[in-house]
This record gives sequence, structure tokens and C-alpha cells, in this order.
Amino acid sequence: MPTKQEQQAFMKTEGDINLTEARSEWWAAQIDEAARAHLQEDEDVFLHQTLSTPCLNVLSSCEGIYVEDSQGRRIMDFHGNNVHQLGFGHPAVIEAVKQQLDQLSFCTRRYTNLPAIELANKLVALTDGALQRVLFAPGATSAIGMALKLARAVTGKYKTLSMWGAFHGASLDAISVGGEGAFRRGLGPLLPGAEHVIPFNSYRCVFDCQDEAHSLCLKPIAYVLEQDGEIGAVVIETIRNTDVQIPPVAYYKKLRELCDRYGALLIVDETATAFGRTGKMFAYQHYGIEPDMMVLGKGLGGGVFPMAALLVKEELNKAQQMSIGHYTHEKSPVGAAAGLATIRVIEEENLLEHASRMAELMAKRLKSMMETYPLIGDIRQIGLLVAVELVTDRVSKEPAVQEAERVMYSCLGRGLNFKVSKGNVLTLSPPLIITEDQLNEALDILEKSIAELA
Repeated sequence: MPTKQEQQAFMKTEGDINLTEARSEWWAAQIDEAARAHLQEDEDVFLHQTLSTPCLNVLSSCEGIYVEDSQGRRIMDFHGNNVHQLGFGHPAVIEAVKQQLDQLSFCTRRYTNLPAIELANKLVALTDGALQRVLFAPGATSAIGMALKLARAVTGKYKTLSMWGAFHGASLDAISVGGEGAFRRGLGPLLPGAEHVIPFNSYRCVFDCQDEAHSLCLKPIAYVLEQDGEIGAVVIETIRNTDVQIPPVAYYKKLRELCDRYGALLIVDETATAFGRTGKMFAYQHYGIEPDMMVLGKGLGGGVFPMAALLVKEELNKAQQMSIGHYTHEKSPVGAAAGLATIRVIEEENLLEHASRMAELMAKRLKSMMETYPLIGDIRQIGLLVAVELVTDRVSKEPAVQEAERVMYSCLGRGLNFKVSKGNVLTLSPPLIITEDQLNEALDILEKSIAELA
């Protein structure tokens, strides 16, 4: 019989779960009676689901890199659900939304509006014209659905190839191409033709690749594409956000080649990694390739408004006889205003350059920690997206699950929030606007919490 920890392992891919003894102990020590009453109200009215029921705490406000709980404690947020490139409540985004609400708050279907057109053109420009057609949606899950439908319409093939462990959204079509147990298990037949392979992993490579290109990791992809012959699209997170898996350039060069050889479209999901998180506006730009489609979401709305987009190559504009999206809030002028303001702030405040400087500081501090604390088995970083993987032994690489939880709750008590992925990976995603002093303070908190276990 599997242990309780093994039974819960599939639930921890996307983040830390809320059913552990460490969570109960944290509630007892940190949450007052008023907050507990509100948490109970939440639990009594909302459908229960893993990762969010019962909730961790009650928030009352947010600003910049901070969230504030109902007890008045300010917490640096290195989680942010990946919407917080500009932090929370950025004045430029708030003002843009307010102005748009006063002018045109909604665009009824069959009409268009200038903010939506301007945002679409801006996104195209940010790809240097590689992706020339745009369709908006109220969320990235919907944008994934649009990409799957367009791939079928254009290629005439209904099958897809994606990665086990990947996350592409929570709708039935999205979890079909996704590969996380917490979203897939127990739901019966999913979307037909959604094939999966083992994903790239630099630290725990299943194939024990010895070359920098991890060429053995690509063999299952090549094999399925060749043998099946009916794969219309490869769907992949350019960089796996939760445990921060960063394939080498050669991996993507070869993947692009394989897609072209076997007639499969390459769809990159950048919901969590676009808009400067990795040091470039889009993560695929690190690899010198052009995808056929790209899905955007989360940070596109500036942490204020739910907004997503699908960008595709010009030659894929071949589905006028069907409705690919057609969502009620498809061309939201308010969402477009938030998106335009977000991009404008990133450009005018040189946040890509600033984030690169902060990333260098972060890398230096984390390297020092790893040299000091054997608990840290691996550090994976690209821009301001970082994984600190904790192990009980660096040789066996045994995941330090209990230790990771203790570090997380210790940091929370000191004012730093992040999530734990895979059960033992501390996933750190600070806002791009973070200052050097704030970053050093956060890393001090992390080091103190790790040192307690050492």
C-alpha cells in the first residue's frame, strides 16, 4: 500500500497543498479568531478542491510587492499567481482601467474598439512580427482551447502531443493536454488523441542524458511524431513554471525541427512566463525559434484584470468559417487598457534591464546559500523565476518534503510568501519592480529559515 505521502504526491505538482499537519500547526500559531471565522465561511460556501480549500489566510489589501492579511501583517509575495510582474495595484494600470471604465466599459460582440486593436498590434510588434494574428479571451485556459481548435482546423489532425506534469489550464480540454494528476484523475475519458511523453528535467533526468542538449529527452517526442503520423500540434510550456525546468537552446532547436518534419504545429504556453519574468518579453525568445502559436495570460492584465491572448502565424488565419473563440468578453476595452498599461510600464521603466540586475543579485546570494547548506540540492534560475530544490541527500537526491514545508511556513511567519512545487521545490517569483533592498530582505528571510533546519 502506498504511504499517505505517496498518495498525496500527485497533488503537489502545481503547488503546496493544504491538508498537512504543518498547515494545521501554522493556522494554530498564526491565525486569529476573526480570520478563522472568515476562513470557515469560505469553506462553508465554496466548492472544495485541492490547493485552495481550506484557504491559507484572509487578505485585506495589496500594494507593490506586498499583500496584507486581515491581521495587518505585510507579506512580500514571491508567488502572486504569476500575475504580478508590476506588483499589485500599479498606479498606471489602475488609472488606465479607471479611465477606460468611464469611456467604454464593455464592447458588445460584433463590434470592435480602439484599445483592443492597439493591444493586438502591440503584441504582434513584441514578437517582431513573427506572430501576426491575435485573438483575445477572458483567461488563458480559454486561449488554450482556441489554440487546440485552430490546430485541428488548419492541420486536419485532432491529435496533440504534450508533457506529463504540465499545466495548461483547468477546463476539460486543457487538462486533457495537461499532465497533472490533481486536475486529471478520477474524471473518466478526456479529450481523445491527447498523447503525452515524459518531460525534460535537468536535475532528475529520467533518461540520464549526459550531453548538454539532453538529446535523449527528445527521442520519445521524435518517436511518437514519427510512429503516430497524426499529431497536429505539440503543446509545451516554454519553461515549466512550477519547478522551473529550463531546456537548453539545442532542445528547442531540435523540437522546432521535429515539428516541421512531421507536420505538427508548435504551440508554446507562456501564460506564466511572458512579460519579462525570464528576462525577455517572451520566454521563447531565449531560444532563437519561432513558435506557430503562443498563449498568453496572467500578467497580461497587470494583476488587475483577467486577460489572455492567442497569437499565431499569418498562415494559420484559415478558420473564418468557424468560431474559434467568440467569448462575451473577447475584446474587452478595460482588459485591453490594462494590458497596454502593463506593457508601457515594462518598457518605460526598463523593467527587463532592472529584472536582469536583480536576477544577478539573486543568483549570487542563492549560490552562497547552496555552498553553505547541503539541504539545497539544486538551483534553477532564468531571470526572476527561480527554483530552490531541497533534498535530504545530494547524492541520492531524496526530496526533502517535510523540510520544504517547514521552510515555507517559517518564511511566511517572517513575511515572505512563495509556493512549494513537487513537494520539495521552493518556487520564487518576485515582482519585476522589486528593489535591491527588498530582495535582500527576502533572501535574508529565506536563509534564516533554511539555517534553522541546518
